[in-house]
This record gives sequence, C-alpha cells and structure tokens, in this order.
Amino acid sequence: MNEELRLYLDYLENQRKYSIHTLDAYGRDISMFFEFMVQEGYTITNVDQTLIRNFLRHEVENNKKKSSNQRRLVALRKFYDWLLKNQYVESNPFTLITSPKADKNLPTILYEKEVEELLSKNSNRKDYFAKRDQAILELFYASGLRVSELVSLTLQNINVKQRYARILGKGNKERIVPFTIRCQEALKEYIEGNRVDCITKNKIEKPTNYLFINKYGNRITSRGIEYILKSIDRKTGLNLSLHPHTLRHSFATHLLNKGADLRTIQELLGHESLQTTQIYTHVSKEDMLEEYKKAFPRTIKK
Repeated sequence: MNEELRLYLDYLENQRKYSIHTLDAYGRDISMFFEFMVQEGYTITNVDQTLIRNFLRHEVENNKKKSSNQRRLVALRKFYDWLLKNQYVESNPFTLITSPKADKNLPTILYEKEVEELLSKNSNRKDYFAKRDQAILELFYASGLRVSELVSLTLQNINVKQRYARILGKGNKERIVPFTIRCQEALKEYIEGNRVDCITKNKIEKPTNYLFINKYGNRITSRGIEYILKSIDRKTGLNLSLHPHTLRHSFATHLLNKGADLRTIQELLGHESLQTTQIYTHVSKEDMLEEYKKAFPRTIKK
C-alpha cells in the first residue's frame, strides 16, 4: 500500500472514527486509481484532469456503474484534500472534476403481504437457529437497520423490555430506534433460548456480548447475515432474493405508505440528508401505480 494512503487511512480510523467498512471502501477506490495512475506514468504529485477523465472513461468502458465512479471521486477528492493540507501536493486536481450523474435505481422492496408471508413461514421452522433467524428478520423489518448496525448490536444496546435499540450509525451518530411487540417477543425467545443454548453447547466461558452469534458462539459478520437471509429464502421456499437492503427499504416504504412523514423516517434510518430519504416517495408512487393498474386493467396502454 502507498505510504500516503496508509497514513490517510490511519487518520480516518483514529481521528475521524470511520467504520471498518468505509475504510475498506476508501482503500479499494483510491488503490484502484493508483494502479491506473502508475500504468499511465503519473505520480501522486502530478495527477491532472486529463488523467482523471481518462480513469473515469476507463471505468465506464469496463462496465462500472456511474454510482461507483461517483463514490470513487468523493474518496479521491477527500484524499487529495488531506494530501494538500499535509503539504504532500500543491493542489487538488479533483476539485474541478464534476461527478457523473448516477443512474436513478429505485430500491427493491417487498410488498406488505410478502413480508407477512415471510415472517409467518419462517416462524414455522423447527431447525436449530430458527429463533435466531426469526429475530433477525423481525428486527430488520421493525427498525430498518443497516446490516453493519445490526451485527454491531450488543446486549447492552438493546432494551427488550422497553422495545428500543440504541444505534451507533454512520459518522458515530447515535440514534434511538423503537421496535414492535412482535419483534420484542422474537428477540426474547432468541436471547433466552437459542443464544444461551448455543453458548452452553460450545462451552464458552466468556461469551461475547454481541446480540447475534453464529453456530460457534461468535459475533456474526455482515457477510454471515447475507448468507443467513439466502438460507431463509431457501428454507421458506419463497425465493424473494432477500438482502439486508431489501428489508431496510421495505421498512421505510411501508412507513411512508402508512402516513409517516419523511423527517421521522429520516431519523429512524439515520440519514444525514432528507434528500436521501426522498427516494422512498418514488417507490411509494410506483406501488400506487402498480395497485392502480391491478384495479383498472383497461388503463394499461396496449
């Protein structure tokens, strides 16, 4: 790894308190640019707008999404701000580069009936981790958590009795997220049953305080949650292409459909900007049009 990049990532981790996921993303994006930079015969000090535009063009030609290029530009612009501040370079060539407009992809969501069927079918499972998986589903849908937030939850972060979780989100911003009675019941069954049994079975003397654990009694990773959701999809036979984002998006969209205002949804999701939350108004519009077409089939143009 480039020495300047290593120092920059240390700065983000120790002073800015960025999450491990953000650090990994920044490291990959900046390293990718460095590889291209070296191939083109440039160094960190003589990067110019021509090189940057060629890099972006190269990425597009290799079928990279506009949103990916947008993210890389943000990472590189911030990196060069740091380089400039610490006198490694004399200017920031990324300040004059306009970010490509990202494609507007609406989030994938489940209909309320699909969520109800998912929760119902999964609750009928009898295998070892059925209670844990049900608690994961219920909490995802009842709170709209990011997967990184869910795997970071500890027993101390969650108040089952009063039905709320204390979440440390992006930028170390704390928020309180309530959850439903049904979620409360699922969590209680898992914590007092499945979780205790797993720790006892593995003979763990000093068990982890993380809420969700794997078969070895250790903290579950984000990748592990994705695997669990695919497993739930298979075991219930619903084939919903479950993903943590799908449940988060469904949570927000269903709240909006029930009359919740955008500011409330923004706070619950931990969005820094209301503009980020507004995408769910488009999703609700799509739902409305879909229902309208079902009710009035003759309105569909042949």
